[in-house]
Amino acid sequence: MPKVIYPGTFDPVTNGHIDVIKRAMELFTSVVVTVAINPGKEPLFSADERIEMLKESLKDFDNVSVDSFNGLLVDHAKNMGATGIIRGLRAVSDFEYEFQMALMNRKLAGNISTIFLMPHEKYTYLNSTIIRNLASLHSDVSEFVPPVVHKALKKKFES
Repeated sequence: MPKVIYPGTFDPVTNGHIDVIKRAMELFTSVVVTVAINPGKEPLFSADERIEMLKESLKDFDNVSVDSFNGLLVDHAKNMGATGIIRGLRAVSDFEYEFQMALMNRKLAGNISTIFLMPHEKYTYLNSTIIRNLASLHSDVSEFVPPVVHKALKKKFES
């Protein structure tokens, strides 16, 4: 079974992301969770912070590693020796954008497949933006994120 990458901003990583990673682990020999670095965006957490939170959250996962990239995703996938790109789909609203990206990635690198995985239904409403907004309003997000992320969010939004 081949190596795949699971790219994302992960600002911050949520339990929905973790669920998709667990599903990918069951299907592939190696899963590389890769933090996308986009100089045009201002994330809440630095790339290094996001990488460290992912490493801590995934420390007990045997066939998972964490890295980062900037530039074209398919170029990073080629450099990593990945044969697939994992994308999570929470709802139909995610599909159109992800479908367009998958087709473009196929055009750029026809030998790299996009694999869509759905998280457990209890995570379909979760996304990092909602988590950041709740945390900024001092709401308890502990059931939605790994403990290391909960701690980091509390620290970011201390008043």
